[in-house]
Amino acid sequence: MLIISILFLAFTATLLFRFATADGDFTLLSKRHPKREEIEDKVVWITGASRGIGEILAKQLADLGAKLILSARNEVELERVKQQLRGKHAPGEVEILPLDLAGGEDSLREAVEKAESFFSGAGVDYMIHNAAYERPKASAVDVTEESLKATINVNVIGTISLTQLLAPFMLKRGRGHFVVMSSAAGKTPAPGQAVYSASKYALNGYFHTLRSELCQKGIKVTVVCPGPIETSNGSKASTERRVSSERCVELTIIAATHGLKEAWISYQPVLAVMYLVQYMPTIGFWLMDKVGANRVEAAKQKGSTYSLGLLFGKKKAA
Repeated sequence: MLIISILFLAFTATLLFRFATADGDFTLLSKRHPKREEIEDKVVWITGASRGIGEILAKQLADLGAKLILSARNEVELERVKQQLRGKHAPGEVEILPLDLAGGEDSLREAVEKAESFFSGAGVDYMIHNAAYERPKASAVDVTEESLKATINVNVIGTISLTQLLAPFMLKRGRGHFVVMSSAAGKTPAPGQAVYSASKYALNGYFHTLRSELCQKGIKVTVVCPGPIETSNGSKASTERRVSSERCVELTIIAATHGLKEAWISYQPVLAVMYLVQYMPTIGFWLMDKVGANRVEAAKQKGSTYSLGLLFGKKKAA
């Protein structure tokens, strides 16, 4: 009996340690490596590919042998990324396709037709919805109408419209995979980012429903929910522990190639909050209510918005 108790305690301690040091949910971390065979020679269309996560996605997917279509509003930056891929990451072919998600249905339809015509009309295998409007930092009642419309037009209407135009081509081929870069803010309340959070909740609802409707017709959907990510322009003085952009992309590709329906990417405490809201919502929402006002104030002061100190009214400087 003593041996069983010791083994149980050791197992529990191991799980707690793994959870405390994890940078993703347990299902995602169990997969370890991407499946190259799921990417090699496949056509992958990435929006928001001119910088940040989108640019790194392009580089890592090129290393896996993907044929890439890179989209963003800035054609000059897209060309820069394309040249980098040719010089350093040359396994796959690359096309650029300037795109404004808020440009209206006609321009989106034209972009889809062009994307489908690339690579001798091979068609798009993966659509990675990465583009997003920069999140405004303001309380829910202070968001301007301009920010509200810009966020919803790009993050929700543009993304869903592009999906509706592309999906029929995938259905004709009997295969296709939508990878949606959502956010932890689409799973939990995000004080100071109400409209951004609303846009990500909307994407989660739409794409999980889309998968349920079309999964038996060959359409896959992977919704990726990152928490705080370290970007190239992030503050080096920040006390927040953030997942690197490169690791976030690696985990995203792992999730997609293993066909995961949803994946969470974050260190603590955000990962724990996501689990609480998902499985113990009363406690999770109580916790976010305790943090809410302090987080809005921290955002205004450009302090840490992920610190445990927010529970006690402490707002660390970034």
